[in-house]
Amino acid sequence: MTPMTTEEKKTTEGKKTTAPAGPARRTAARAVAARLSWGLADQAASSLTNFVVGIYVARSLGLAAFGVFSLAWVTYGVVLSVSRGLATDPLVVRFSGVPEASWRGAVARSSGTALGVGAAIGGACLVIGAAVGGAVGSAFACLGLMLPGLLLQDAWRYAFFAAGAGRKAFVNDLVWGVALVPAMVVAARVGSVSAFLLAWGGSAAVAAGYGCLQSGIRPRPAGARAWVRDHRDLGYRYLVENTCVSGASQLRAYGLGAIVGVGAVGVVRGAELLLGPFLALLMGLSLVTVAEAARVVRRAPHRLGTFCLLLGGAQAAAALLWGAALLLVPDRFGELVLGGVWPAASELIVPATLGVAGAGLGTGAAAGLRALGAARRSLRCQLFASACYVGGGLGGAAAAGTLGSAWGVAAATLCGSAVWWLQLRSALRERHHHPIREVRTP
Repeated sequence: MTPMTTEEKKTTEGKKTTAPAGPARRTAARAVAARLSWGLADQAASSLTNFVVGIYVARSLGLAAFGVFSLAWVTYGVVLSVSRGLATDPLVVRFSGVPEASWRGAVARSSGTALGVGAAIGGACLVIGAAVGGAVGSAFACLGLMLPGLLLQDAWRYAFFAAGAGRKAFVNDLVWGVALVPAMVVAARVGSVSAFLLAWGGSAAVAAGYGCLQSGIRPRPAGARAWVRDHRDLGYRYLVENTCVSGASQLRAYGLGAIVGVGAVGVVRGAELLLGPFLALLMGLSLVTVAEAARVVRRAPHRLGTFCLLLGGAQAAAALLWGAALLLVPDRFGELVLGGVWPAASELIVPATLGVAGAGLGTGAAAGLRALGAARRSLRCQLFASACYVGGGLGGAAAAGTLGSAWGVAAATLCGSAVWWLQLRSALRERHHHPIREVRTP
């Protein structure tokens, strides 16, 4: 009999349980629905904030400046992935639904880790910005200043969802949105990419401070080393996995800018903004799906495959419906939203929709693999998917410009989704054929 991996042992309860029946099952289903609803509401607030920022910058600064802003944005995505891999992903996997005392201690260390990541990489961004100079250098320097607050705010969101307190995450994002309004007004008067980045990051820092009040927990950066060490079996793999996703997006953006021009980066970002409401759904579910899948593993492991299939299928179907609706949008309305970015961005609706649908389908399997603690399998999937993403995006750009890049990414995403599901099926078979008594460490 093949022994279970360390990750699987640490992510599963130490006793066998069965699915609740009758009223208990309905109660459990309502609890899951409530947590998913708060996840959607929170991401709606967060994504609306990002959507408004993107639209405002696109209309205020034009295509070239929007391209510079987008380069800073995708760089932030990479840093956020590092923070999540080291700090909040292990928290969600191992401290969802645990006693409050255990959760509080873990949150103090994980949020301190996020703050430390922001300070370290933020300092590097300041140095890089000073070396590069110009509009791009200024944007990177401003991003570096704002990273600690941005990452801490994101850490509170994941901490609240791990505790099943999605309402607090929602309120925190509302605070960010409210603080953003006056900050954006000031940025518009200044009229530069740097001003908008400072407004966006500064309002996030306000929400990060409020998160400390909500939780009653003070981040402990001094505990970051112990946190990373204690969860290195998951953290390092999730770090690589997460940075593969965001790093692939960054490589595609930089490569697209080099092959086609920086304006092409703005066009791709414009197409992403058109899919913003659905991406809000996708990311909102991702906040809670791993935690919910982990609960399924503990309480009714035989239902995990069905849960993941329903999750992925629903997201893919929703993406296709949203893309179909976008095709019916009149040009005058699109220009009202994106200004001069609309004509080029609208040409990418079909391939962008297919790419997002493929990603939505794959996230169902990804949630299952993470809930099982199968970090080796999920890492292999992500490495493959990221390589396909970069290859398809840049190969398509070289062959047919911005549109070719969009179609290359769509094909790559669908291939990556297939690999995610093949790996989940193998992981479920292994679990079925080699069941043993498992112990979960706090």
